[in-house]
Amino acid sequence: MRSVLHGDFEHAASLLRPVLNGLSAQHQPSRLLSAGTIALILGDLVTARQVLGQALAIARSEAVPTLLPRILEHLAYAELRAGRHHQARVHAEAGLEAAAEHPQRNVTAGLSAVLALAASIAGDPAAVAAHAQAALSTAHAHGLSQVRTLAEWARARADLGHGNADHAAARLAPLVGAGPRQGHFGLRMMVVPCYVEAAVLAGHDIDAHPDVAPLLGQYGRWASLGADPQAPAIVLRCRALLAGDEDSEALFTSALAEHEKVDSPYEHARTHLAYGMWLRRRRRPGEARAQLRSAVMGFEHCGADVWTQQADAELRAAGETPTTAPSAASGTPPLPQLTPQQLRIAHSVAQGATNREVARQLSISTRTVEYHLRNIFTQLGVRSRVALARRLEP
Repeated sequence: MRSVLHGDFEHAASLLRPVLNGLSAQHQPSRLLSAGTIALILGDLVTARQVLGQALAIARSEAVPTLLPRILEHLAYAELRAGRHHQARVHAEAGLEAAAEHPQRNVTAGLSAVLALAASIAGDPAAVAAHAQAALSTAHAHGLSQVRTLAEWARARADLGHGNADHAAARLAPLVGAGPRQGHFGLRMMVVPCYVEAAVLAGHDIDAHPDVAPLLGQYGRWASLGADPQAPAIVLRCRALLAGDEDSEALFTSALAEHEKVDSPYEHARTHLAYGMWLRRRRRPGEARAQLRSAVMGFEHCGADVWTQQADAELRAAGETPTTAPSAASGTPPLPQLTPQQLRIAHSVAQGATNREVARQLSISTRTVEYHLRNIFTQLGVRSRVALARRLEP
């Protein structure tokens, strides 16, 4: 563990791997739980899921109820790390049910944080808020840094998924920086990619967030240590977001090639989406649609509803024609034919977003939003944002 703390994963692995192998060969749930914990530290997610699954089966068969919540917490976290959010949610919910019979306050907080992270991609802000608050109330009272980091990360991911990049960046900045409010040492690097993306989308200019480039450098060095199998692809995606046009495309392509080496459906879809958005904003809609279709399918596969909606909206903005036209409510006059971009702007404004917020969500200028909004008002025959909301309500 001293080697882990100093970033020497090669030495740590040489010491921990024999321990992992020895513990994995035993059929005691407590030993298998320790083996799963070591596998998570080493980034060996396949082994972690395997031995923790065995620990769960044995604990259930041998009726070891006090150990069940802890095993389920670690198994849920392992599934989350592997990008399997549905499985993580199932295990976390089972863990909370088991913990209710044998109260373990800190374990319950950890399970709630995992549920918040799983819900953060499913498009249910109320569920994220409830689970995160349940986790934080215990984390703050008992000094649980890991739980606090997971819960705040969940809140930020939900913000980012709903287009609130400013809020996401503000939540994550303390977790990735130095100081008394910094996040858990073992999770800090895992949070960096989300912060980089939020900062880029919120600032549109790297100069607005001078800490981003050094953090990404640290993340790149961490990714090379092998602690997270998804990290090599993610660091390339982050570099593509920060690079100039000449380098971004090559970096996105390299990121997708790295994703092919690891089974990481959620992060793979995130890279397809980022690349598709980049292509669309450079007026290459045909190539953008190919990437965005892959993003939609990837997000659907892992139940990331909020990101599915975002990718689908990008796909329509890139010129994808929906297979079925939405039916109008009975007695409601049909909407005039708005462009995909106009529809996105209209719905965002109707939901209360300012022109500046819409511009940031869509990565366009405020002047472009104002131009589209004037045309929308004219086409729909409305004169105010309130009237626009009423017109779109059906």
